[in-house]
Amino acid sequence: MGMDFSTLRTLISRYCVGEENWVDSRTIYIGHKEPPSGTEAFIQQRFPDNRIVSSKYTFWNFIPKNMFEQFRRVANFYFLIIFLVQLIIDTPTSPITSGLPLFFVITVTAIKQGYEDWLRHKADNSVNQCPVHVVQHGKVVRKQSRKLKVGDVVLVKEDETFPCDLVLLSTSRDDGTCFVTTASLDGESSHKTYYAVQDTKAYNTETEVDSIHATIECEQPQPDLYKFVGRINIYMDNEPVARPLGSENLLLRGATLKNTQHIYAVAIYTGMETKMALNYQSKSQKRSAVEKSMNAYLVVYLCILISKALVNTVLKYVWQADPNKDEPWYNDRTEAERQRHIVIRAFTDFLAFMVLFNYIIPVSMYVTVEMQKFLGSYFIMWDDEMFDEELGERAVVNTSDLNEELGQVEYVFTDKTGTLTENNMEFIECCVDGHVYVPHIICNGQVMPGATGVDMIDTSPGPVARDHEELFFRALCLCHTVQVKEEETVDGIKHGIHQGKSTSFYISSSPDEVALVEGMKRLGFTYLRLKDSYMELLNREDEIERFELLEVLTFDSVRRRMSVIVRSSTGELYLFCKGADSSIFPRVISGKVEQVKARVEHNAVEGLRTLCVAYRPLSPEQYQEVCHLLSGAKLALQDRDKRLAEAYDLIEKDLILLGATAVEDRLQEKAADTIESLHKAGIKVWVLTGDKMETAAATCYASKLFHRNTQILELTTKRTEEQSLHDVLFELSRTVLRQQGAMTRDTFSGLSGDCTDYGLIIDGATLSAVMRPTQEDSNSGNYKEIFLEICRNCSAVLCCRMAPLQKAQIVKLIKASKEHPITLAIGDGANDVSMILEAHVGIGVMGKEGRQAVRNSDYAIPKFKHLKKMLLVHGHYYYIRISELVQYFFYKNVCFIFPQFLYQFFCGFSQQPLYDTAYLTLYNISFTSLPILLYSLIEQHINMDILKKDPSLYRDIAKNSLLRWPIFIYWTVLGVYDAIVMFFGAYFLFDNTTFTSNGQLMTTNTQMMFGNWTFGTLVFTVLVFTVTFKLALDTHYWTWINHFVIWGSLIFFVVFSLLWGGIIWPFLNYQRMYYVFMQMLSSGPAWLSIILLIAASLLPDVVKKVICRALWPTTTERIQNADKLYKGHLSEFTPLASLHAPSKAGSHRRGSGNQRNVPNPRRSEPFKKKVMFTRWQRTPDYSTFTPLLLFPEGSRQSKRGHAYSGPGPETSV
Repeated sequence: MGMDFSTLRTLISRYCVGEENWVDSRTIYIGHKEPPSGTEAFIQQRFPDNRIVSSKYTFWNFIPKNMFEQFRRVANFYFLIIFLVQLIIDTPTSPITSGLPLFFVITVTAIKQGYEDWLRHKADNSVNQCPVHVVQHGKVVRKQSRKLKVGDVVLVKEDETFPCDLVLLSTSRDDGTCFVTTASLDGESSHKTYYAVQDTKAYNTETEVDSIHATIECEQPQPDLYKFVGRINIYMDNEPVARPLGSENLLLRGATLKNTQHIYAVAIYTGMETKMALNYQSKSQKRSAVEKSMNAYLVVYLCILISKALVNTVLKYVWQADPNKDEPWYNDRTEAERQRHIVIRAFTDFLAFMVLFNYIIPVSMYVTVEMQKFLGSYFIMWDDEMFDEELGERAVVNTSDLNEELGQVEYVFTDKTGTLTENNMEFIECCVDGHVYVPHIICNGQVMPGATGVDMIDTSPGPVARDHEELFFRALCLCHTVQVKEEETVDGIKHGIHQGKSTSFYISSSPDEVALVEGMKRLGFTYLRLKDSYMELLNREDEIERFELLEVLTFDSVRRRMSVIVRSSTGELYLFCKGADSSIFPRVISGKVEQVKARVEHNAVEGLRTLCVAYRPLSPEQYQEVCHLLSGAKLALQDRDKRLAEAYDLIEKDLILLGATAVEDRLQEKAADTIESLHKAGIKVWVLTGDKMETAAATCYASKLFHRNTQILELTTKRTEEQSLHDVLFELSRTVLRQQGAMTRDTFSGLSGDCTDYGLIIDGATLSAVMRPTQEDSNSGNYKEIFLEICRNCSAVLCCRMAPLQKAQIVKLIKASKEHPITLAIGDGANDVSMILEAHVGIGVMGKEGRQAVRNSDYAIPKFKHLKKMLLVHGHYYYIRISELVQYFFYKNVCFIFPQFLYQFFCGFSQQPLYDTAYLTLYNISFTSLPILLYSLIEQHINMDILKKDPSLYRDIAKNSLLRWPIFIYWTVLGVYDAIVMFFGAYFLFDNTTFTSNGQLMTTNTQMMFGNWTFGTLVFTVLVFTVTFKLALDTHYWTWINHFVIWGSLIFFVVFSLLWGGIIWPFLNYQRMYYVFMQMLSSGPAWLSIILLIAASLLPDVVKKVICRALWPTTTERIQNADKLYKGHLSEFTPLASLHAPSKAGSHRRGSGNQRNVPNPRRSEPFKKKVMFTRWQRTPDYSTFTPLLLFPEGSRQSKRGHAYSGPGPETSV
């Protein structure tokens, strides 16, 4: 009875809100075994199965769900309403005219989405039906992955993927560890070490594993990949032994087992509750500026459409008010129609007019835009210049909706490590107690010929220092999480590093750690392996030293350090700690701090990544205290991370400083050239990095983000400690605004020569203070505004010590500023995903930090240098093409429908269509669609080489300049003018009419049979030829495909008209177009009138273009004219700056001159830091031009530049 009450009590406490810790946790019974009676109540919880569902539709809900999603688009819904109106009321045009295009659009989209979802279903099924090995009753059984349940014990073999989230029980390795790659989860391809539960790691067979009697209590599923809190209760003699479980025990679904034969693990999260499934982030739909303009124009045209329909409806009833002008006798209405209420009649007429004029809103424009974006995206993927041979990768387009946005970017936010730099770490030097050690054969700056072993720049240290030196080397060989991967030789025998020639290599989750361990190897201390909790290393005397690894205090981005506690073979206990200087120096109580600090600062200014190393000897009592602290924190289910952080804080103190290391991360090839080109294009570049300020600043100088004449403004913790944040912000604001007042800056000018260039450096802590000021600060509300004002006046900004979320906050802050600039974020690691998703355009770099950034991005490129062509060429072309496409579509539809509006004034507002149904339906689908689609795919208004060589041309299209309201109004007015010319031109041709002898109406002017269909066909013929010729006049880049499509479309129209009117089609109820087209073409004057009307329609646009090009040419037009003179080889002959408009030429010259005065060597160029010579690249910079007028002087400057051998940019920050 007591047992029943305890069960009830447990149920109440678990499922009611009284105890939150129960609500937030779950209990798992390993192997589905009940706990021993009397220990705790057995309550079997319900968990989902292991089925993964990534598809959107099922067979049953596809049609309703897909239709609902498609009709949520305003244009589709509008055309559906029009189609229904045509079905319901008596309208002048057939429902087919709007129903057919709509049906085509909906069907094509549904097929595309259905196919994509079918592929997702296939992928899901292949995963869900994949076989897994489960231990049941002491035997291994195969079952489908989807049938896996929480509590099942799973056997996973090497190179297999984990089927769900598992807690590791035992492995084939003696030390209870296994190695795992998580590339599919967080993109990191390095091997990570995971640990089995200490009490179960000895169970190595199915029978032994099946005998385990235990329960696991852990938190409910969380999406955080790096956090897991739980404990395992193992029942030995009915007494539970509790052990902590953390993220080091949790194997995630999707990760792969490596370097380990097999493991046994228990399933704890399955199916859609696995951490991988919880991380399926649905990306928010990004919309481009062009799409927003398109929607705005659509609203304007909708208003025009409604006003047209209203005007016609009102005028119809005004005209019919006169009894003499009511309906003619042959169209007399029935009594029922006359009795209907005037409001209902007026509303019906209004709808009929709406249907008649609805073609002014083009449904086909959406189809054409979709096709243009989809097909256009292949040009990026096919671009051979964006193919990287080293990686064997091409650029990838994950979403084609933002192609034109690449031509509108105003801010670029870039990561540093792996994006600007190679993320290929090389050990440069280490400093022990002020003595510098370089692993190359260099002594006092001189290259020593034939020298072997280790040389030091400084004099050899004494015996005490010698002990410190060896302790430092040992510390670096022990304080890490590096694994040794042994490769098998031909005969199958495994060789270690110490056995003859090395066949092993190091793998780690951090490239810095591998560089440090390899650096120690070059300095005489070789790390061999971790075996049975013992770390082995080979010292200079080729003796193997063994240290017992007792605890690892793992690295985290908040502490910025890691530690190990080891016991030497003589029984001494040490805590070795390495980390960032800012986190080590405050914890040091002795050691040569000043000398090491000076060296760290020197190396940081050189652009090297620095780490400090310290140690602390522990007594057995202190070690016991440490164990007690750690075990208490690890067993906590609530706030485990916080308690561990507090424990680490207490342990890592009273350290003795040993020294520091310097590792170099080289700049990527052409990174500096790319940043310089972006500056010239008017794009502001911000570097957002987690690195320390000095290292990041040195990289910024090397990559030409900051120049020699850049005045650096600091907004850092160091400065805000001396002054209040309020004072610092206002002081910086005064500095930049004073300069702005002295000379009005060009908004886009990144490199103006007449005024000081400002560069801002801000760190993460200060940024947090700016974003969320404390209550005590006065005027805290406008800190963001002041900060934005300072940033606007800086040509470059460096944000260091940034957390991933802060990167996204910065992007969001700039996006939301009053100018609403278009932002682009580029990065290569999982820590860049948040800013990539936040920016208007996100670009992933295929770096060494895995593929997570690439998967979450809109575009992916192999290297940072490819960003230049992506924006300056592809982005420029995409924007030019789609802006013409949008304006042209609205223009040709105004030309199409305005004559229909005018015609109502001549037919008693009777809703009589001017054009035949076939013409109404096919105008946008067949006659005029292909030429503009092709134009929007292959047009190149300026040669590609010129766009690359003159980045400032990018400014001509900035701020959505080709889709501004004045240009939109110009196109609309041009359309109205063309429509008036076509309609009244044809009308006056038919002005004088006479009856022929057989009673037919003939025009005396043209000797042509007169009728409303002939009139409409004449207008339509002029219309099709005019809009096609207009596009031909706008085309600059002619190929055989253009000729084929443009002239082919016109021929198709003529052939179709001849066939449509020349044959009696059996499926038509009436043959109103029979012989109309042939009759019209049989008249000579009709031919002349068609030619005259086309010429009159196109004349104003041609005249306007000629006058503007002659008197007020834009930079683009100057270059087009010059390129024609040079027959397409302009980029080979002329320095392009001379072709700029006068206002821009000056600033361009100054900018170029500025950058050439002092050549900037880059760390990525081939020269060694310690060897005292400098080698300059003599290849010309592809994107720097000498202005025409300064050509001789510029060439002299560049020659002097090559001979220059002064200090590099790293020496001054």
